[in-house]
Amino acid sequence: MLTWIFLSSLLLLPHSASGQSTIRWCTISPEEQAKCSAMSQAFSGAAVRPIVQCRRAAGAGECAQKLSENGVDAFSASAKDIYEIGKQATFKIAAAESSSDGEEGTTYYAVAVVKATNSAININNLRGKKSCHTGMGRTAGWNMPIGYLIDSGKMSVMGCNIPQGVADFFNASCIPGATVETPSLCQLCQGDDFGSHKCEASTKEKYYSYGGAFRCLVEDSGEVAFIKHTTVGDNIDGKGGTWAQGLRSEDFELLCPDGTRRPVSEYRFCNLARVPSRGIVVRSEIASSVVYLMLKEGLQRSGFPLFSSASFNGENLLFSDNSIKFIKSSHEDYIEWMGRNYYNILKAMDCSKTDVPEYLRWCVLSQGEQQKCADMGAAFQKQGLTPEIRCVFGTSVDNCMQKIKENEADAITLDGGYIYTAGKTFGLIPAAGESYTEDNDGSIYYAVAVVKKSNRNIQRFTDLRDRTSCHTGYSRTAGWNIPMAVLIEKGLIRPQQCQVAQAAGEFFRDSCVPGANLPGFPSNLCSQCIGDSSGQNKCVKGQDLYDGYNGAFRCLVQGGGEIAFVKHSTVFQNSDGNSVEPWAVNLKSTEFQLLCPQESRAEVTHYKQCNLARVPSHAVMVRPDTNPHIIFGLLDKAQKFFGVKSDSDFKMFNSSKYEGSDLIFKDSTVSVIGVGEKKTYEEWLGQTYVDALMAMECTSSAAALSSVTLLLVTSLSMLYSVLAV
Repeated sequence: MLTWIFLSSLLLLPHSASGQSTIRWCTISPEEQAKCSAMSQAFSGAAVRPIVQCRRAAGAGECAQKLSENGVDAFSASAKDIYEIGKQATFKIAAAESSSDGEEGTTYYAVAVVKATNSAININNLRGKKSCHTGMGRTAGWNMPIGYLIDSGKMSVMGCNIPQGVADFFNASCIPGATVETPSLCQLCQGDDFGSHKCEASTKEKYYSYGGAFRCLVEDSGEVAFIKHTTVGDNIDGKGGTWAQGLRSEDFELLCPDGTRRPVSEYRFCNLARVPSRGIVVRSEIASSVVYLMLKEGLQRSGFPLFSSASFNGENLLFSDNSIKFIKSSHEDYIEWMGRNYYNILKAMDCSKTDVPEYLRWCVLSQGEQQKCADMGAAFQKQGLTPEIRCVFGTSVDNCMQKIKENEADAITLDGGYIYTAGKTFGLIPAAGESYTEDNDGSIYYAVAVVKKSNRNIQRFTDLRDRTSCHTGYSRTAGWNIPMAVLIEKGLIRPQQCQVAQAAGEFFRDSCVPGANLPGFPSNLCSQCIGDSSGQNKCVKGQDLYDGYNGAFRCLVQGGGEIAFVKHSTVFQNSDGNSVEPWAVNLKSTEFQLLCPQESRAEVTHYKQCNLARVPSHAVMVRPDTNPHIIFGLLDKAQKFFGVKSDSDFKMFNSSKYEGSDLIFKDSTVSVIGVGEKKTYEEWLGQTYVDALMAMECTSSAAALSSVTLLLVTSLSMLYSVLAV
C-alpha cells in the first residue's frame, strides 16, 4: 500500500512541482478553441506540464473578465488589447512573442520619414506641414504618430475631437479612411489612375497603407510620411513599384523625438514608438515562470505548430503566425512591459467626446480673479470652446487644492512652491503650463553657479568651503534658496535648528548677501558688499551695487567673490557687448564657466545640462482622474482667440482690466504649453528643484522653528512675489 502511494506521488510530480497542475487557456473563436484542444493534446503527449485546458470566450474583453473572476489563467493578446485589459483586470505579463532573433519582443517601430534634401524640417516644427499616413485608425500611420504628437504636447485636441485636431495641426494630409467632416485630411490623396476612390481605405487609393504613404512622400505630395521602419527598405534599390525605381536609403532620413535626424537604418534609436509584440497575460496568482516554461517546452518538445493557423482555417489563432519563439518578459507589470512611451501614446488616443465634461470648474482667489474668470467663461462660450468654464471661489490656495481633491473644483494655476504642495499633499498633477518665452521650455530660468574660467581652484562644490561668494540677495531663489538647498542636500552645510544663515557664514569665508544685515546673522555674509555709489547702504537689499542678478555677477567680475549664484541669462546680459556699464562693457561670455552639481564645470551655454535648478513656470493643476489633454486642448484653442497676438476684448494673459495682477494666468505669459513628459509634479518641477524644496524643509520640532526658518521655507512657494520675471 505504501509502495502504491509512493509511486502515485511520483506520477504527480510533473503536475505539482510548480504548484500548478493545469493552465486554463482562454480562446476567442471556434477556430482558436480547436487549435487550443490540439495544442493541449500535443503538450500532454510530450509530457509538457502543467496540463492545458481550453476555455471559450467571446473576445479579449470577456477573457479579461474571466481572468478577474478566476475563470481562466492565461491567454495571448496584442499590446493594444493588453492596454484595454489593464482597465478592468489585474494580471501579469509572463512572456512575449518574438518574430525574429534580432527584434525580440518588438513587432516594428513607428517612424517619421522625410526627404534628406528637406533639411529644414524636424519633429518640433511639423505644425503647418503636409503629412502622409497609412490610413485612419492604423497603428504606424495614425495611432502612433498622432498619439505621440498629442502626448508630447506638440498637438492639442479640443473636446477629444482628434481628427479636427490633426486638421488644425497639419496644413494638408492624406489619411485614407478619413471622413468628409475634415476635408483637409484627404486633400493630398490621389485615388486610382482615374482619380476615383480618393481617400478610400483600400489599395484603390495610391497612397494607402505603408507603401502608399511612402509614395505620397516620394512624389512630393507630403513632406513627412508616418510608416513603419521597414517600409523604406521595402521600396529602395530596385524594390517596390515603378514609382520607387532609383530610390536609395540615403535619400531619406528619420525625425527623432529629440529634434535631430538620423539615417533610416538607425530606427532603433530614432522612432516615435516601439510597437511591442503580443504578450502572454496570466492571472496574478499564477507564477509567470510556470506559463513561460510550459510554452517554451511545448514549442521545443511537442512538435505542435504553435505559430501556424493554416490547419485550423484561420489566421493568428492563439498566437501570431509571424512569431518564431517565446521570450520571458522583463517586466510582469504590463505598462513597463509595453513601455511607458507606447502606453502614454495609447492613453493620449484613448479619448472620445463622451469623456469631455460639460464644464470645467476653475478655482479663483479674489474678486478680480472671479471677474476675469467669469469673462473668460463668456468669451470661451462665444467661440464654442469646450468644456465650458465655471468659476468656484476659494478662500486660500490650500482651500482650492482641497476643493479640487474633493471634486468640488477642477483646476487652478499655481507657482512652483504650491505645485510641490499640490502634488505631494493633495495628489494633483499638471495638465498644462505657462511659457514666458517662444521656445516652449516652460521655465522662468535656470539657477546657476558662475566662476571665472581662469580660476582653476574651484572644480567641485566641496572646493567652495572657505571661499568667497556673491549672492543676489537673502531669501531670493537663484542667489540664496537654491544654492543653500544644494549645499544642504550635498551635506556640505548642516544647519542647526534650521539656522541656514549661520551655517552659510561658517561655510564661506566671506560673502555679499544683500539683505543679510539682520540681527544675529554672521557679519561675514555682508563683508564683501560695497554699498551704493557713495559707499553708503552696504548690504542693504535693493541699494547695494552687488544686489540682484547683475550685482552678484558684478561682485564676481570685480573680485568680491570667487563664485556668483545668479540665473542663466545673467552672464549673457552683461557680456559680448550687451551691456554699456563700464564694469561689463569689455566682458566676454567665454571668460566664465558654470559649476555643475555633478561635480564638474561646463561652458555657460550649457546651462540646461549644468544648473542648480530649473525654476519652473506656473502650471494648471488638476486631479489625476482628469484627462490633461482635454484641459490643454481647451486652453490651446482658446489662446488662438484670446492670446498675446489677439485683438479681442478679453485677453487670457492680461489682467489690466481687473483689480490685481497675474489673475488666473501670469501676465507675462506668452503661451500655454502642454506638459509633455512632465506628467507629475516632480517631473514638472524638475528633480533639482524638488530636492531644493525638500532640503529647505525644516526637520526640527515645531518649537524650534524661527521666523527666519519660516521665511526660508515659504520663500520658494512665494517665488513670483519675490522675483520679477
